[in-house]
Amino acid sequence: MTVLKAEGLKKVYGSGEQSVFALNGVSIEVKKGEFVAIVGTSGSGKSTLLHMLGGLDRPTEGSVTVENQSIFSLKEEALTIFRRRKIGFVFQSYNLIPVLSVYENILMPIQLDGGTPDLEYIHQVVDTLGLSQKLQNLPNNLSGGQQQRVAIARAMASKPAIILADEPTGNLDSKTSQDVMSLLKVSNQKFLQTIVMITHNEEIAQLADRIIRIEDGRII
Repeated sequence: MTVLKAEGLKKVYGSGEQSVFALNGVSIEVKKGEFVAIVGTSGSGKSTLLHMLGGLDRPTEGSVTVENQSIFSLKEEALTIFRRRKIGFVFQSYNLIPVLSVYENILMPIQLDGGTPDLEYIHQVVDTLGLSQKLQNLPNNLSGGQQQRVAIARAMASKPAIILADEPTGNLDSKTSQDVMSLLKVSNQKFLQTIVMITHNEEIAQLADRIIRIEDGRII
């Protein structure tokens, strides 16, 4: 079953002779339960692509479908709600709320949406990610690797259709990076969580099921 499908994505900045293609006709398809790495150098278009796949930025041309919903046909408010329910994000900078505990950070997106968290599932995720003893801690009492684990747990908590991870190991040392990647892989295998990750690190990308390479705004 296809969870994510992007067709003919283009993103153009400027116009006429000054126009620059950040993306130039990108199409990809991701099946349920896949772990896909999108690899490219700085400026290759990989971050722009991830932002399009998550509905954070609208393309100049093309479409993105998540679980059969064409996301750019939605108005802004409906897209925000869809994104909160169906797409989990893991960023390089963690984006945790410093005044909330680990547990409150994990539950926050579900509570914002007025949903009822599946506590049994969330505790399974928390246990798998090794956070059971840290739930009452504030983020600034955690290491970088632990904060990234919290970000992964938060992204998974609402059982999204897909998790989009933007350079999730970018701020971590090599040992912690391997630990976080192993946990993402476990999350993918144990909970059948579909994951699309962008990275410039070839070694990190090897842990994915499939690698897509992007260069100058095109899939190569």
